Amino acid sequence: MLEPEFIVDAHEDIAYNVSLGRDFTRAALETRAIEDPPIAKRGVATVGLPDLLKANVRIVFATIYAAPCGVEDLEPSPCYQTPQEASVLAKHQLECYNKLAKDPRIRLILRRGDIDRVLEAPEPTLGFVILMEGADPIITPKQTQEWFQAGVRIVGPAWQRTRYAGGTKAPGPLTEAGRELIREMERIGMILDTSHLAEASFHEAMDLFHGNVIASHCNSRLYVPTDRQLSDEMISALIARNAVIGTVLYNAFLQANWKETGRVKQKVTLLDVVKQIKHVCEMAGDAAHVGLGSDLDGGFGAESIPAEMDTVADLPKIGNALSAAGFSEQDVNNVMGENWVRFLERSLPP
Repeated sequence: MLEPEFIVDAHEDIAYNVSLGRDFTRAALETRAIEDPPIAKRGVATVGLPDLLKANVRIVFATIYAAPCGVEDLEPSPCYQTPQEASVLAKHQLECYNKLAKDPRIRLILRRGDIDRVLEAPEPTLGFVILMEGADPIITPKQTQEWFQAGVRIVGPAWQRTRYAGGTKAPGPLTEAGRELIREMERIGMILDTSHLAEASFHEAMDLFHGNVIASHCNSRLYVPTDRQLSDEMISALIARNAVIGTVLYNAFLQANWKETGRVKQKVTLLDVVKQIKHVCEMAGDAAHVGLGSDLDGGFGAESIPAEMDTVADLPKIGNALSAAGFSEQDVNNVMGENWVRFLERSLPP
């Protein structure tokens, strides 16, 4: 069994799940015992701090996700109708991360030096890089600086449509406010997350923004042809910018028509994950531009992830699957975590 040196997961909605009543410090199996049945439309819990540490996950891009009201796919939960309401929800989630960071096993990663402090800690330690998913909590672009000073290092302008950009299931370009936001992010040194951007807003943002870019949690349209995934043109554009693309572990994003064919967990395996990773590697000509962005507990649970996986503690199995598929030990380490670390080392403030 190949054990990666460490693992980085570039997308987990930890604070949002806390806002729904989940205790992040509990193991996923403990949460399941309490949630019987599980929280509606969140699925069977897969994420907990003990599980992440067991898997040697050392860095997570921990999201701030304010849910817009009226979205059919979301259970009744704290949601916003105005930018001011979105800002309040986001600030509550940011405070959640600050509170969690009081646990000696957790540390906020704000600067490059914090990366080594996490990776070289004498006891297993989990670092949070704060990522805002959907920029509506930023009431005006000029407020971006305040969020950066508060600890946010990555912003994705879209989720579905926001005031800033067209997004998933909502085609369209950047708005004028979105263009201003992009310029402000570049000025400050924010990282741009292109996940969820509609195709028009993606290309416009890539042309306008000259800073560091990622797709924290996106798969390829080659296997799942929806606007939530990346076209080969988009993947090529990201590779050209030395970006990293995080592979999502949701079965519906790994295999086309999985929902329509009965949502059978066993129909999707780690081979489907390997195919997604391999496609990016083949396009890049190397294994330097792809990593993990699991999105575990991001609106789906254990019933909707590959057959071999039950909790986030099973992430090391992806490394084994890559090794079995012919990836070298170094390339496995790259995909499992080193690509994201190198990206952060050149993107975070000194």
